[in-house]
Amino acid sequence: MNNFQLYNPVRLAFGKGQISNMGKMLPKGARILITYGGGSIKRNGVYDAVVEQLKGFEYFEFGGIEPNPHFETLMKAVELIKKEKLDFILAVGGGSVIDGSKFVALAAHFEGDDPWDILSKSAPIKSAMPLGAVLTLAATGSEMNGNFVVTKAETREKLARGSELVYPVFSILDPEYTYTLPKRQVANGIIDSYVHTMEQYLTYKNGADLQDSLAEGILRSLIAEGPKAMQADEPAYENREKLMWAATLALNGLLSCGTIGDWATHMIGHELTALHGLDHAVTLAIVMPGVLEFTMKKRKEKLLQYATTVWNITDGDNESRWKQAIQKTEEFFNALGVKTRLGDYGIMEDTIDEILKRFRSRGFEFIGGAGDIRTEDVEEILKSRL
Repeated sequence: MNNFQLYNPVRLAFGKGQISNMGKMLPKGARILITYGGGSIKRNGVYDAVVEQLKGFEYFEFGGIEPNPHFETLMKAVELIKKEKLDFILAVGGGSVIDGSKFVALAAHFEGDDPWDILSKSAPIKSAMPLGAVLTLAATGSEMNGNFVVTKAETREKLARGSELVYPVFSILDPEYTYTLPKRQVANGIIDSYVHTMEQYLTYKNGADLQDSLAEGILRSLIAEGPKAMQADEPAYENREKLMWAATLALNGLLSCGTIGDWATHMIGHELTALHGLDHAVTLAIVMPGVLEFTMKKRKEKLLQYATTVWNITDGDNESRWKQAIQKTEEFFNALGVKTRLGDYGIMEDTIDEILKRFRSRGFEFIGGAGDIRTEDVEEILKSRL
C-alpha cells in the first residue's frame, strides 16, 4: 500500500430532517449567498426549509448555475459577493451547484488577473470563502471533498481541480430531498457514483485490501439499489439513503488512500461534455467499457477480482471472466436507461480527432494516473465506442 495522507474536515449531517441543525452550523453574523441551479428547490420545498433556518441572517440569492457549471455564470456570483460584501456561501443543489460554489469561493479571493487561471494554469490560491452545502442529488461526492469541475463555455473547456480550502464546513444530506428528481438524474447519479468507485479501485493490486473491500461493497450496493430506484413508482427512503451514502463514500477520500487511482475515464468524458454537452454520467457510461477493454490484459489481476467479488463470475477461463465483467458493467448502465455508444448521440470520428488534439496541446503523455494509457491510445478506446 502506498503512503498517504487523509484530510477531511467536513461535518456531515445525514438523514431525514437534518436541515433543522443547519442554523447552529452557520457562523454567527454571516452574510450569506445562497447558490442554486434551475429553481427546482423553490418548487419542492427545499428552499423553504433552508430559508427557515436562516432567520436572523442576512442573505442574498444566486440561481441559474448550470449542470457542468459555466465559468461565465459563476463570475456573476463573484461580482455579487464583492458588491454586497458577503462572507459565506450556502450551496443548495447537486454536484454542479456545489462544484460551482467552490470555484466562486476561490475566485472571490483570487489575487490574479484571470480567475480561469485557477483551473487552466493551476494558479496559486491562498484563501477561499467558507461554504456549506445542502445536497439534493446524490452523485459527485462534492459534499464531502475539495474537488470541483467547471466549464468555460466560450472555449468549450471542462477542467477540474481540488483544494483543501474548499471542503464544505458542513453538508446536509437528507435522502428525501432526492424524491422529486427526474429518473434521468437518478440514473446519472448512480453511474457517477459507480465510476468514481471504479476509477480508484480497478487498476492494480498494491496491498490496499481494506480499500478494495470498501469499494466492492459500494459497487454491490449500487448494483442492488440502482434498478430499484429506476423501477419504483414512488421513491423509498431506505433505497435513497443507500444511494446517497454510496455516492458520498465513493469520493470522500477513503477509497483512494494508499491505492493506485486512474481517472482516465473522467478525463476523456470531460471532453465529450465540453464538446457536445452530454450529461457527465452519460460520458462515463460511454467511455468506461472502452477503458476496461483496452486495459483488460494490463489490469487482469484486478479485473478478475472485480469479476469474482462484485459480479460473482466464477465459471470459465480468466479471459472469459474478464470479458463477462466488462459486459455486465455496460449492461448495468444500459439497465439504468443510459445508452453507451458514441453513435447513439451522433458523435463520430471527428470528435475523437478533436479530443486527441486537445490532450496533445496540453502536453499530456499519459491519460489518467495509472500510467498505462498514453494519449494516442485514446483513439483506440473511443473508436471501440462508436
